[in-house]
Amino acid sequence: MATFELYRRSTIGMCLTETLDEMVSNGTLSPELAIQVLVQFDKSMTEALETQVKSKVSIKGHLHTYRFCDNVWTFILQGAVFKNEDSPEDVGRVKIVACDSKLLTQ
Repeated sequence: MATFELYRRSTIGMCLTETLDEMVSNGTLSPELAIQVLVQFDKSMTEALETQVKSKVSIKGHLHTYRFCDNVWTFILQGAVFKNEDSPEDVGRVKIVACDSKLLTQ
């Protein structure tokens, strides 16, 4: 299964990367094993989002910037409001990175 490295720039991905870098610099972990951990993280995040997340959210806001490069869409919204079943949540500015899930099965 191919994966994208999108989730490494999330908060949990950045924390994992920093921890792995520290472990490699301390000699606790080999660089090869750290790379394997990151690859497994990519696979696990993709699988978890596909199988465990069932809620839907609608997003409204002003489209400030958009870009399509290497089959990846990037949208920057200003005045964004996320709405699920409960209530709307005003988040201000948000960056959305999206890719075609069909590319993961190739």
